[in-house]
Amino acid sequence: MNPADGRGSAPGGLDPRRVVQVITAQRSGVGGRGSGYRVSGNAVLTAAHVVSDAVSVRVRFLNEDGSVTELPGEPAWTDSASDIAVLTIATDANADGIRVAEVPPVRFAEITQSVDCEALGFPRFKLRPDSASPNRDLPTTYRDSHHARGTVTPWSNLRAGSLELSMDPPGPAPEPGRSPWEGMSGAAVWSGGHLIGVVSEHYLSDGLGRLTASQVKRWYRRLTPARINELNDLIDLPAHADHLAQLPSPSPSPPPNTSEAEDAPDVREAVRKLARDVREQWNREVRRRVSDPFTLAVRFGCTNRNVFDHWANIRQAPPDTDPKPIPLDGQLDGIVEVYESVPSRRLVVLGEAGSGKTILTLRFVHDWLSTPGDRVPVIFRLGSWDPTRTSLDDWLCGQLVRDHPFLETPAGHGGNLADALLDKDKILPVLDGFDEIAGGLHGAALRALNLTTTPLLLTSRPAEYSRAVAETRVLTGAAAIELKGLTVDDYADYLRRAGRPVRDSGEESSAWKPVLDKLRAESRGPDAANLAKVLTTPLMVSLAGTVYRGAPGHDPSELLRTARSASPEALEAHLLAAFVPAVYDPTPTGRETGGLRRWEPERAEHWLSYLAAHLDELGTHDLAWWELGTTMRHSSRMLVVGFLAALAFGMTTAIGNVPVDLVGTAHGPGFAIARGLIVGLLHGLVIGLAFGLLYGYVSRTAPHEPSRVRVRVFGRSGRTRTKFVPRFLVGLGLGLPAAVMLVLLDRLVVAPLGFDDGLDGGTMGAILFPLEIGLGAGLVLVIMARLETPIDIRRAVSAWGLLSTNRNNVVLHMLVWMIVFGVPAGLVIGLGVGAPEGPVIGLVSEPVRGLLAGLVFGLEAAFGGGLGYGLSFTAWGQWVALTRVWLPLTGRLPWGIITFLDDAHQRGVLRRAGAVYQFRHAQLQDHLAQVFHAHHASHRSN
Repeated sequence: MNPADGRGSAPGGLDPRRVVQVITAQRSGVGGRGSGYRVSGNAVLTAAHVVSDAVSVRVRFLNEDGSVTELPGEPAWTDSASDIAVLTIATDANADGIRVAEVPPVRFAEITQSVDCEALGFPRFKLRPDSASPNRDLPTTYRDSHHARGTVTPWSNLRAGSLELSMDPPGPAPEPGRSPWEGMSGAAVWSGGHLIGVVSEHYLSDGLGRLTASQVKRWYRRLTPARINELNDLIDLPAHADHLAQLPSPSPSPPPNTSEAEDAPDVREAVRKLARDVREQWNREVRRRVSDPFTLAVRFGCTNRNVFDHWANIRQAPPDTDPKPIPLDGQLDGIVEVYESVPSRRLVVLGEAGSGKTILTLRFVHDWLSTPGDRVPVIFRLGSWDPTRTSLDDWLCGQLVRDHPFLETPAGHGGNLADALLDKDKILPVLDGFDEIAGGLHGAALRALNLTTTPLLLTSRPAEYSRAVAETRVLTGAAAIELKGLTVDDYADYLRRAGRPVRDSGEESSAWKPVLDKLRAESRGPDAANLAKVLTTPLMVSLAGTVYRGAPGHDPSELLRTARSASPEALEAHLLAAFVPAVYDPTPTGRETGGLRRWEPERAEHWLSYLAAHLDELGTHDLAWWELGTTMRHSSRMLVVGFLAALAFGMTTAIGNVPVDLVGTAHGPGFAIARGLIVGLLHGLVIGLAFGLLYGYVSRTAPHEPSRVRVRVFGRSGRTRTKFVPRFLVGLGLGLPAAVMLVLLDRLVVAPLGFDDGLDGGTMGAILFPLEIGLGAGLVLVIMARLETPIDIRRAVSAWGLLSTNRNNVVLHMLVWMIVFGVPAGLVIGLGVGAPEGPVIGLVSEPVRGLLAGLVFGLEAAFGGGLGYGLSFTAWGQWVALTRVWLPLTGRLPWGIITFLDDAHQRGVLRRAGAVYQFRHAQLQDHLAQVFHAHHASHRSN
C-alpha cells in the first residue's frame, strides 16, 4: 500500500502514511532535514524555516514495507512570522506509481486546557546506519520515524504565543550544543484527532523534554484575512478562528426548548447586525481623526498596585498549583492579544486622566471585530449607571436599546433582542469610565460586578478604583494593567509631523524642533520639566498638536515661555482653552472644505459651553438630543410647551371659525372675524393650560425617551405588546374634561359677549360634544397603538434617524386625529343633524356646510389634539419646543443644532457613542462647563 493513496474522504487524526520527511538543498550547499504532513491531495504542511533559502525540496514518504517514495516538492506558501509553509507535490497523477488522489481532510482545533498530544517526525537522534547500503566501505545512514507523545498546555509561552510540548526526552545529545530534536521541525502536532500546531523549535535551555510549536489559533492573529483565505484554499484551514474545534470538547448542552429554537435565527441576525453597526461606528470614529498624523504609541504593563486577584484565580488553575504571572506588557496594537492571554477574560485597565484609556477601548473593539468571533464588543460609558437602583444586566440592556433601537424588537422568550443577546453571552462589555460613576457608588458598582463572571474589559482612573477595592474586594478573576506615561521619544515624531514644516538650506524641519530639542536636553529645567509633565498623556499631546498645527501666530515655542511661570495644571488649562478656537479657526478659505461650516469661534465656544454645563447639571457625559433643554426649570418647560400648544390650537380655531360662520350663519365678516379671535384665544388658553399641565405631570421624573416603534399602515409585522384598553381610557380621560371646558367657555363667556353663532346644537350638543371628543380621543390612541410596530431589525437607525422616525410618528398621529374627528363631523352636519332652524339653512347647501365643518373640526383636532399630544408626550415634541424653538430663540444654541453637532463631531470636539454625543474627553467638558459658569457669574455681577 502506498501512503500517497487516500482511503475514503472522512476526516481523521494522525495517519503515519501521510507523514513525510522534508529534504532540502540550501544555496550554501548544505543539506537540511525536516518533517511534514500531507494535509490534502497535493499539499504538505511543514515549518517555514525548514524550506527557507532552499534551492530544491524533496518529500519522502514511508511505505508500509519499509521502503520509501521520494517526490519533488515546491514551496507554494510560506510565512516566517508564524513559521509555517505549504509545499505542493510536484508530480503527475501517475508518476512513479503514485496517484494524487483525494485524501481525508484534516480537522484543525485550538486547546483551552492542558491535553494529551502526539507528533510523528524524523529527529536527528533517530539517525541509523543503513544495513542495505551497497558500499560497505562508505556506509550510509537514514533517519527513522519517532512517535513523540506527551502533553501540551495553552498557558506556557503566552507572550510568544506558541505551544509548549512536554515529551519523553531522548538520550544525551551526541554532539554538545546541537539538539537531538533536529529534523522534528515541521511535524504536525495532534490532539484528539485534530491538528493543533506545527513543531517549530527546540530551545536547549528548556531541556530535552520540551519542544515549541506554532499553534493554529495564533495564525489568525498573525496573518491577514487574505492570507488565511489562501490557507483555506490550500489546506482547508477554517476561514475564521471561531470555526476551530475546541479541545477538550465542551460538555454537551441540554437540547434547547422549542421557543429558543424558534428565536435562534433572530438572535443570529441581531448578532451579525450589531457587529456590523459597531464596526462601522468605530471605523468612522477612527477615520474622523484626520488631523492626527498617526496613533500615538500608548504602552502598558501589569500594574504594581495591589488591586487585582490571585494569579491562580486569574489563570483558573487547578487546586494546589502555583501558576506564574502572565506577561501583560504591550502597546495599543497588542491589546486584544494581551486580553486573550488572560484565561478569565476579565481585564482592568488603569490610567490617569487623558492617558489613553478611551483610545485603548476603541482599538480593542476595532481589532477584536477584525476577526469575527462569538461575542460582539460594545463600549458602555459607566457614568450613567447607578448600581443601587439598576442591576448591571438591566442597565446594559437599556444602553443597548438606546444606542441600537432595533434590539428592542420582541424576542420569543418574552423579552427583547437585547435581553436575548445578554442571556446568551453574545455581548462582550467594554466598560469605560468606572471613575465616572457618581461619588459614593464605586464600592456598590464593584460589588455588582463581582456578582457575575461575565468576560469584560473595565477602565478607570487608579485612585477611584483603588478606593473601591479597599472598600470591597478586587474584581474576581481579573488581571490589571496600567497605562504608562509618554516620553519625548514617544511623541516627538507625532508633534513634528503635526506642526508647520520649516525648510532651511534645503533641510526639512518642523516648528516643534526647538521645543523637542529643549525637552530632550534640559528636561530638569523649570519650563521644560513642567511641559514634559503635561505631555505625558495622549490627550495633551493631541491638544498641543492641534493648537500649534501651523496657524498664523501659533508658535509651539510659546509653550516653553508659558511653562516658565505656569504650573503643569495651568499649562493643561491653557491647552484646553486654546483648543476650541483652534479647531474653529475663522481664517477664510473661499469655500467650505471637508463638509465643515464656518462658525465664529466665540459663538461656537458659547454654545459648546452651554452644552457642557447642561451635561454637568445632569451629571452625565452623554449628550442625548431628547434631553437637550431639560436643565431648564420645570416650570419654564411647562410654559413653553403650553404656549406652543395654545398657539397651534388657538390659531387653527380662530382661522377655521371665520369661514364656518360666513357660510353657516347670516352674520357678516366682522362678526366672523371677531368671534374667531375670541374663540381662538379662549380655546387656545384652555388647551395650552391642559397640555402644559399634562407635560408637567408626565415629565416630572425623567425626560421622554424616543419611541422605538414606527407607525405603519401596510406591511406590519403584527408583533406588538401594546394593550388597547389603557390607551382608550387615557384618551377618554383627556378628551372628556377638555371638551367640557370648551363647552363651558362657549356657553358662559362667548355667548354673553354676544358672539353666539347658533351652531352649538343646544342642550343636546352640550351633552354629545364632550362624549364625542372623549370617545374620539380614545379611538385615536387605540388606532395608533394598532398601527405601531417595532423598528425593523434589518434597518440601521442612528440618533437622527430615530428623531426622524419620531417626527413621522407625530405627523401620522395628527393625520389620524384629523380623520377621526373631521369625517364624522362633516357627515353629521352635512346631513343636517343639529342645523339651525330658519332662513340660515338656505344660505348654502348641506354638503358644503358638512365639508367645511369636517375640514375645520379635523384641523382643530390635528393641531389641538395631535400636535398637543406630540408636544406633551413625545421626545420629538420636547425637542421641537425646547431645542428647536426656545433655546435658539434665547441664544443658548444655534438654530441649526443638528448641523452644529455633526460639525463639532467632524472637528474632533465631540465623538459619537451610539445614539448620543460625548465631548472628546471629560477634561474638555469640565473646562467648557467652567467657562459657561464663569461667564454667567460675570454677566450677573454686571
